[in-house]
Amino acid sequence: MFAYYLKLGVRSLRRNPALTVLMVLTLAVGVAASMSTLTILHMMSSDPIPQKSERLFVPIIDNGPLQGYQPEEKYDNQQISYQDAMNFLKSGQGVRRTALYAVAAPVQPARNDMQPFFAAGLAPTRDFFAMFDVPFLRGQAWSEADEARGADVVVLGRKLAEKLYGEADPVGQRLTMMGTPYTVVGVVDHWMPLPRFYQLAGGPRFGNREEFFVPLATAIRHEAGINGGVSCQSSYAPGYANFLASECTWITAWFETASKGDRRDLQSWLDNYADEQRKLGRLKRHAPNMLYDVGEWLEYGEVVSKDSKLQVWLAFGFLLLCLVNTVGLLLAKFSVRASEIGVRRALGASRPEIFRQFLIETGVVGMAGGVLGLLLAFAALALIRLANKEMASVATMDIEMLALTFLLSVGAAVLAGLLPTWRACQVTPAIQLKSQ
Repeated sequence: MFAYYLKLGVRSLRRNPALTVLMVLTLAVGVAASMSTLTILHMMSSDPIPQKSERLFVPIIDNGPLQGYQPEEKYDNQQISYQDAMNFLKSGQGVRRTALYAVAAPVQPARNDMQPFFAAGLAPTRDFFAMFDVPFLRGQAWSEADEARGADVVVLGRKLAEKLYGEADPVGQRLTMMGTPYTVVGVVDHWMPLPRFYQLAGGPRFGNREEFFVPLATAIRHEAGINGGVSCQSSYAPGYANFLASECTWITAWFETASKGDRRDLQSWLDNYADEQRKLGRLKRHAPNMLYDVGEWLEYGEVVSKDSKLQVWLAFGFLLLCLVNTVGLLLAKFSVRASEIGVRRALGASRPEIFRQFLIETGVVGMAGGVLGLLLAFAALALIRLANKEMASVATMDIEMLALTFLLSVGAAVLAGLLPTWRACQVTPAIQLKSQ
């Protein structure tokens, strides 16, 4: 009987075409509005490295001055000082450690047909690539010896490598950056975690690929400019060396542990480290020392803003309003079929059978609304990608959201059809037969 009722449901779409179009369109607009906003929220809040997100930790210590300090205020700094970063790298904690900051550099292509340009990149330590599972297209990361001596080596992103060298293998080639010849040692394949969790301070958090990577020691040796956030709550004497020795925060540090359970030992070490630094006259605020895994780090950095969550609630509120309108339209559609229901009841159809028939018909309406809603959602996401390049990477519907769109549409239609279907089952056969 299900196939028969489904066939009846498809045929019913041609009855009262204007009313059917209104129902499908109302449902489709509500589904499109809710699913487009939910899709963006889903992509923004997804786990960028699920295979090890519970084993990667960002340490945050409050090294601000006592002046103006309010213990109850949230410490919202997402970076640490250079001296703390260097101490963390030397600590031997975890299986891997890295420290990094964003840089921008002028690039002088070897090709005569290309003008110099600026490229944005990252200055990490070599553990960065293994910690974050960065895929290599060609070559590899720089060696420990290169890192120790701050060698002029560079790993290119695939996009920049193809821009400079086309399809040729650039490994071993020399590239002039920041006025200095660098040797290309590797090319990173397409890699763009969503969000850009490894460096939240400064720069876009979505839709950004690193164009190059240079060793942290090399960037420091060349005094490469910081292409991100810098927070200096205390003054320091002029000069780059004094800046490095200051309490200015501009570096992000990461630890990778062997297992999730090693977090407690890492936290204990961090607390002991802070105590030692206080004995040296630093960390005067005595604030708690924090460790954040990837999920906590994204929440701490407010990657998904309250406005984004509010937009989703408003969109689903709009969907609820569309459902109320759909209920009214279904009541109108089913009310004109009272005589048909009366005849079926007189011929022996039970109320459950009538209920199933009309509920399946509302499901057909939901399927039609889902198809149209999906098209409208794709159109809305395409407009968002055109309007905002940073959001282009998250304004994309995956298989999970695609399936949810159909389920939501059919479920919403069935929910909206419960009252009209129940009303249809209450038709009295005798009254309808007498009126004919």
